[in-house]
Amino acid sequence: MTSLVLTITETLRYRGKIGQWAWVLHRVSGMGTLIFLIMHVIDTSWATFYPELYAKAIAAYKTPLFTVGEFVLVACVVYHALNGFRIALFDYRPQWWRRQADAAKLVLLGTLVLLVPVFFVMAGHVVNYYNERVTTFDLGLESVIEATAPFAVGTVVVLGLAFIVSAGMAVVPSLNAPKKRLKGSKMETFMWSFMRISGVLIIPLVFGHLAMMHVIQGVFDLTKVGHVPVFTNLGANVESTLTAVNFVRLRWDTMLAGVYIWRIYDILLLVLVTVHGFNGARYVINDYIHNKLANRALRLAAVGTMIGVLWVGALAILQSVPATTAEMLNQSSQVIGVDADTDALVR
Repeated sequence: MTSLVLTITETLRYRGKIGQWAWVLHRVSGMGTLIFLIMHVIDTSWATFYPELYAKAIAAYKTPLFTVGEFVLVACVVYHALNGFRIALFDYRPQWWRRQADAAKLVLLGTLVLLVPVFFVMAGHVVNYYNERVTTFDLGLESVIEATAPFAVGTVVVLGLAFIVSAGMAVVPSLNAPKKRLKGSKMETFMWSFMRISGVLIIPLVFGHLAMMHVIQGVFDLTKVGHVPVFTNLGANVESTLTAVNFVRLRWDTMLAGVYIWRIYDILLLVLVTVHGFNGARYVINDYIHNKLANRALRLAAVGTMIGVLWVGALAILQSVPATTAEMLNQSSQVIGVDADTDALVR
């Protein structure tokens, strides 16, 4: 923790060098994106396993607090993607290193150029939603707490188990014997290359996802009756209850040339982003947490969470959304408080 506090304080005192700020922004934006990724994969899986919870999650996503968070998320993703491309490019072209500062400035400029029109369109979705379907402004704090509480509890449980396992491993002699110094690790070399290659491959996938889910259509469209999910061919989202779940079903069940294109797309995105993100978290843990027990516990928690996210996300994508969703939720829709015509929160 001492090194983490030192890094934060010295970063705030730092003067002028853009390379340092690019490094800080890259880590902050990466960790922020990873936190959202965990929540997003799990709550999207609820469309398959727990439709009523997915309806509540989407309702929370429409609150002002989550709306602000959505804009921050998009900014983090765009900057992290562009800066990651800069890192990969200069790592494979070391002769260009003398232009690092110029490249870092271009990344900031490119981020702003992309975000201005993107934020303008996203703001349009927000304004339309509040003009058409919201009569009373409400921060929706109760919905936010309800949506995030399970993740907070899950985080405490995972960390608690990880520290227990780490403490148990500390008393096993064979796991604590001094290790020989190695010139290099094939695994670390592989992961170094994976981070660069996966980072480049992720860019078109994640930008496509952002375009489809945040720009062309917004989170507010997921529950709009009559809305046709972008790039789908199964018709409009017409059922009067739980249309957020229907939105997922229409998307994942769309086929092109006999192939479930969006299931394949989302599987690729899930695997690449999850492994990339959690390996980045491992780097952060190793840089700042030097206590052996705590370091091992956090790395165990990261690996366990990564496996869980991959498992849950893949199962949700590969399984079919229940065909009886609407019938299952007829009763619960009254509890959630949705309007039969718009499937929106009654404010």
